Amino acid sequence: MEKTLDKGRLPQIDSVEGLARFWDTHDLTEFEGDLEEVRQPVFVRAKGTVLTVSLKASEVRRLKRIASSKGVEDTDLLRQWIVERLHDVAALDQPAPPQRPAGKPRRVPSARKKREPLRG
Repeated sequence: MEKTLDKGRLPQIDSVEGLARFWDTHDLTEFEGDLEEVRQPVFVRAKGTVLTVSLKASEVRRLKRIASSKGVEDTDLLRQWIVERLHDVAALDQPAPPQRPAGKPRRVPSARKKREPLRG
């Protein structure tokens, strides 16, 4: 049996689903006396910047089809692709290993087997 609230008392619910169920069956005007104005943001966007990418309709359809086949959201797949490409390009920007000075041969351990003498 669900517990009913006294009129004018807001519930202490810490899940979005719980709040949604509550507000599906209640009206905000029942709690006007409990409301207060807040100056700081209550919901803060996750760190990061939003970037808008323009695609042709056919490209969006392909993106959605590929994302669906992988079981992910299209925006998540697009972000994954962008991050992967940024890592690939960053790897190309890394300095090349130092070159050996000319005239100094590189020593490599020999894995050659000894030759057997030819038998005639």
